[in-house]
Amino acid sequence: MSVFDLDAVKNVLSGNDNARQILMRSEKKTILDINIWLDSKTLIVADAFVVYHNTARGPAKGGIRIDANVTLEETTDLAERMTFKTALTGIPFGGGKSGIRIDSHKLDTYMKRHLIQEFVHTMRADLVSGVYIPAPDMGTTPKEMAVIYGELHIPECVTGKPLGVGGLPGRKEATGRGVAYSAGVAAGKCLKTDIKGLRCAVQGFGNVGSWTCYFLEKMGAKVIAVTDLSGGIYDRKGIDIPALMLHVQKTGGFDGFAGDKITNEELLSFDCDILLPAAREDVLTEKNASKVKAKMVVEAANGPTTKTADKILTDKGVIVIPDILANSGGVIASYIEWRSAKSGVLTSSDEVFEFIDSTIGRSFEKILSLVKDRKMTHKDAALTLATEEVVSAMESRGWI
Repeated sequence: MSVFDLDAVKNVLSGNDNARQILMRSEKKTILDINIWLDSKTLIVADAFVVYHNTARGPAKGGIRIDANVTLEETTDLAERMTFKTALTGIPFGGGKSGIRIDSHKLDTYMKRHLIQEFVHTMRADLVSGVYIPAPDMGTTPKEMAVIYGELHIPECVTGKPLGVGGLPGRKEATGRGVAYSAGVAAGKCLKTDIKGLRCAVQGFGNVGSWTCYFLEKMGAKVIAVTDLSGGIYDRKGIDIPALMLHVQKTGGFDGFAGDKITNEELLSFDCDILLPAAREDVLTEKNASKVKAKMVVEAANGPTTKTADKILTDKGVIVIPDILANSGGVIASYIEWRSAKSGVLTSSDEVFEFIDSTIGRSFEKILSLVKDRKMTHKDAALTLATEEVVSAMESRGWI
């Protein structure tokens, strides 16, 4: 599941065995037992994992995931992706991630608050020193980040906070904004057409997927199919995304909204121009990649395409825009929030979106140049550029 592909970056690491060894391993893996007594009869027990992959370029940055299926392997993979994501976009952070293995849907607000408080107690030294800077992820929200801030009272110790306690305008929408912008730039540069009128199918309608749809529609694209865990809907004329977002907010799902039913698996092979998997990892595999009809896949989720599926899509002529670029809007915004917390500077949502767009745009131009010069895929080009940045930082710090 690792994003780090030795074959893709062999030119960068040629003759540098020390860099290869460091990048193939994580700097630090911490396994925690979180035990909380809610009352005299109720005990919550959860395994937790904190991984720092590489901090040569800055402190470990990565969200806290609460999910019943969290594993050390998954947490390690996500920390690794953050190393290369921040390096590719020039953000001065390293790669980190936290995972707490418990079903977040079975936790009420009170229980989740105590869970996060206990996590802070166990990781307090790293959080206070700034070695690790968490943010929201699957199963966590700005409310939980406010709990972390409330425990430590250090504005820059956590990002993704609510606006009232030092949060950043536009942070909630940031990842979706970055995905949509990536799709728009890629449509123009790779498909040689404006994104206006292009048919998009989005798997996942959580925070990332819903805001991706919102910004795609704002850009003139036509979102014709969306799904979540329970299934989804399609309308070949285009879905009214603001109305759907409001409907989901009120009802919790798609039931009762206009449109024909579609499953998650059906969406992956839906007749569209751009496919945007925005749910979980490994949804495009050797079993379904050959069925993809889209001209381009934009990885809104972390690792939604397996290595085998990548090859199948490439052989089919499908362009894959990698996650370490496409969903980098969240960490770019987190950097702005972290920077603003240190300086006290106030930033508007328009400024946040402009910074996300320009940062992703510059990174994409570098990727395109490498794709042209070395005849490689967009994913391999992105990883090559990111690896070069990390290796350079390790050399500067005397690690290699």
